[in-house]
Amino acid sequence: MTNDALQAALTEYFAPWVQALKLGVESADADQVTLRLPVNDQLSRQGGIVCGQAMMAAADTAMALAVFARSGGFRPCTTVQLNSSFLKPLSGQDALVQASIVRAGKSIVFGEIDIRGATDGKSVCRTSTTYALL
Repeated sequence: MTNDALQAALTEYFAPWVQALKLGVESADADQVTLRLPVNDQLSRQGGIVCGQAMMAAADTAMALAVFARSGGFRPCTTVQLNSSFLKPLSGQDALVQASIVRAGKSIVFGEIDIRGATDGKSVCRTSTTYALL
């Protein structure tokens, strides 16, 4: 799938509150998708630190798009497991959310997501996921 097709999928298949994150597709191929999460005051808590809930939603969305890219289009799927480890706070810069498919079977997909600062490239959150293909 092209970046434009994945960007359109954000509008077509995701809830309005996910669309409100204003995620942008930076790059994509058959095994990974990278999104930009633009940081703003609505996603930040005291001290300008991006809240973990926003990062987890971005990670989950990036992996769903990676499943779409791997499938060549929309594929009904659901999150079975999402496990996040927050490594350090993110503030003052956008986040790059890179979702990679580790293994894809007929009914299940395993993935990993790295969230890093768009400016400094430092990893701020690592997430592992399991998706069921419906």
